[in-house]
Amino acid sequence: MAYKYDADLEFLGKLSSEELSCLVDVLIKDPKDNEKRLTETLTISDNYKKYGNDYAKYWQDVAAELQTFGGNSLVNVFRGGGVCYREILCDVCDKQKVSYNKNSSTTQIETYLLQKILDDMQAQLSEEKLKELAKEFDIEYSQLKAQGLAAIGMGIFRLGGFKSYVFTLRLINIVWRFLFGHGLKLMANATIARVLSIATGPIGWAITGAWTAYDIAGPAYRVTFPAVLQVIALRQTYLNKHLLENR
Repeated sequence: MAYKYDADLEFLGKLSSEELSCLVDVLIKDPKDNEKRLTETLTISDNYKKYGNDYAKYWQDVAAELQTFGGNSLVNVFRGGGVCYREILCDVCDKQKVSYNKNSSTTQIETYLLQKILDDMQAQLSEEKLKELAKEFDIEYSQLKAQGLAAIGMGIFRLGGFKSYVFTLRLINIVWRFLFGHGLKLMANATIARVLSIATGPIGWAITGAWTAYDIAGPAYRVTFPAVLQVIALRQTYLNKHLLENR
């Protein structure tokens, strides 16, 4: 299906093919087993056949693939295409039982999702695992116990800037290991890995509670949830690119 103009995804057109490859991988392959998704259509498109992994030349097709996964295929027929990213994000938030204001900005709703993930982590992990988590976030365990992980995270998110970017990518990288047993491909970028000091971490952490719910969700959600996390990571990388270049 054709790309539907989406202000929240237009920044993808400013990314390199290498950066876009992280999102493309999620859309065409399951990160858990690297098997090709049966319902993806990107790899059979004319532009994919023409340009291959030079995704920057057809980023609209990549965005359209995400929009298509965002809605039921029958519903898309009547809508004349997929759904915009904000609707996909809100659907993910609803499934994760995120408390958010629908009138908030898209980036603020993304922050609400990250805060809920932090809440779930603290509720589900043992004290030993929380101590390991504190090390990965480069915060004192005593601070985590006193304030709570979500409160610390929200304070950092509100500050914005590079510290917020570092915290966000570390969080998403940890979630990726929870779900798939390996870190974000985005972290393969040498500059990002060096600046963020990404820890390898204990990839064998038990997947419980909300993480188990992810496995039993519908097939479309198994695409949209990790894809939303990728979009958040890419948006933050784009917004902080000038800071990365000076590190």
